[in-house]
Amino acid sequence: MKKDFLSIDDITKNEIFNVLDLAVELKKKPIRNLLSGKVLCLLFEKPSTRTRVSFESGINQLGGSAIYLDATTTQISRGESVEDTAKVLDRYVDAIIARVFSHKTLEIMSKHTNAHVINALSDLEHPCQILSDLLTIRERFHDFESLKLVYIGDGNNVCNSLILGCAKVGIDIAVACPKGYEPNRNTIELARNYTKVSKSRVIVGTEPKEMVKDANIIYTDTWVSMGQESEKKERIRIFKPKYQINNKLFKIAASDVVFMHPLPAYRGKEVTSDIIDGPRSIVFDQAGNRLPVQKALLVKMMVSGRGPLSTRL
Repeated sequence: MKKDFLSIDDITKNEIFNVLDLAVELKKKPIRNLLSGKVLCLLFEKPSTRTRVSFESGINQLGGSAIYLDATTTQISRGESVEDTAKVLDRYVDAIIARVFSHKTLEIMSKHTNAHVINALSDLEHPCQILSDLLTIRERFHDFESLKLVYIGDGNNVCNSLILGCAKVGIDIAVACPKGYEPNRNTIELARNYTKVSKSRVIVGTEPKEMVKDANIIYTDTWVSMGQESEKKERIRIFKPKYQINNKLFKIAASDVVFMHPLPAYRGKEVTSDIIDGPRSIVFDQAGNRLPVQKALLVKMMVSGRGPLSTRL
């Protein structure tokens, strides 16, 4: 694998499957000390529950040491440059797991440190979330072939990574967003290049009811991401009439349809309680899979010379 994991574009289809296979093995048989002697820094500019706890727990379970840094209490908050921070951390830690406002911050860190840099969420992508989503989908459907995932809502960082992940592994993905809230154009073009190999499809439109026909998976995320609080009223006004996941929309999909959400969820906004708390919801399986997937990712990135470790566990 590459030194850094900033985007789903940084990982090949085979590497995705290797990470998922190892995650399955680690769920069955947790193995400790794989990161013994390794120190990993969690540098977070944004609040977190699942990402922070799953990474810290995973690092501890693998025998490594985790240092959590709230960026507001570091010298970055007083004007120290990202470049200087990265150069300093390079002397202290083996990896930087960064949750940042701007994806550019990750790119700068990557250029100025020999430590591994892992994207724990940026404004452009949330790749670790999507790896756990893919494991959850595979556990439910056993394969990715002939699946259709429909994402409804804001074309945000999760949506961008999801498009790339689906295109790489061969899941058809349809995205329904209001005009002006579409996913990143470069991401769509990149994903469509991958579909030439995977033979899957990437469709982007504005009509949820059209998209969800025959959907196996309906996926949504919050309409108001961190840093967009000032847009909350306007976003709810635009999204709620058509883009809420509710029972009426669910009935149009395939009979085996499941509901996914990266959490935190806001019941009564992007999804109704009967859907997220219902028997077709697998959102907490998604959340749970953050732990084994991130453990597997760390092992694959940081444990050198082991080759396909999952085959030897």
